[in-house]
Formats: sequence, structure tokens, C-alpha cells
Amino acid sequence: MTSMSDFSDWEEEWRTSVFDKISENPQHVFLFLTKRPEYIQFETDLNQVWIGITVTTEREKSRIAAMRENIKENNYFITFEPLFGELGSLDLDGIGWVVIGTETGNRKGEITAEKEWIINIARQAKVKNVPVFMKESLLDIVGEENMLQELPKGFR
Repeated sequence: MTSMSDFSDWEEEWRTSVFDKISENPQHVFLFLTKRPEYIQFETDLNQVWIGITVTTEREKSRIAAMRENIKENNYFITFEPLFGELGSLDLDGIGWVVIGTETGNRKGEITAEKEWIINIARQAKVKNVPVFMKESLLDIVGEENMLQELPKGFR
């Protein structure tokens, strides 16, 4: 729902209108993404709504706590894409899905995720029973034996 915008930048009237329509369509799952959870105060109890954040570096890990603090939601997810470095320990309590990807395209100075960075995230998610979805661009990095493409139960 937010591929060309950031959920935190939406006007309140627009958000209300969108979520009214979502409530009329429980057969669909809706994903919303923000890079700035600290700028929004939002609450919904619609089970088909998933709200997530993007974390690409160690310093952006604070977004996880900001999402939980500012957005009251039944379903949270985190996208680690593009992954620009080792993230160390992650607080995945209450997270329902993790998506991992590497930088794609031809940007000068492009950073390719390292296998250890990816496996670290996946391992921590598995400890918390969080489904992990690795983007196809990771296949050559992690190998087929480590590739995970899991979806949350609510998506099926």
C-alpha cells in the first residue's frame, strides 16, 4: 500500500478513508511500510493489516521500538532491505514476519549483503518462531540450502 509513499506521511483524513475501505474487505491482506515510525501515532485492530518498518543498518534498529511505541497493531513485520551491514542482536518480540534482501540495481558503491549478516537475522527470527522471507536476490549469497521463503499464517 505504500510503495511510492511512506505511511507516516499520510494525512489523517486519507488514512481514515483507506482504513474504512480496508475494513470492508477482510478477504485481503494489506501491508503498510514506514521508515519513520517515530512520526506517527496510529492504532488499528484490523487483523488483515500488517504494518512494518525498514531497517538497513545498525543505527536504524531503534525503529523497531518506535514502531511498537507509536503504532498499535496486531501484526508487525520488518524488512531488512537493502541490508547494508551486520545488525547484531535484534529485538524481535511481537514481530510476525521478517523480509530480507540485498541492494539491487547499479548504484555506484552498491553494497552486497554478506551471508553472515543474513544468516544472523534468520537465526534470531527462527528462535522467536518468526517466518523469514528471503528475496530471490539472496539465492547466490546464501545458497539454496539456506534459502527461506516463508509467509505468515495470515497470508495463506
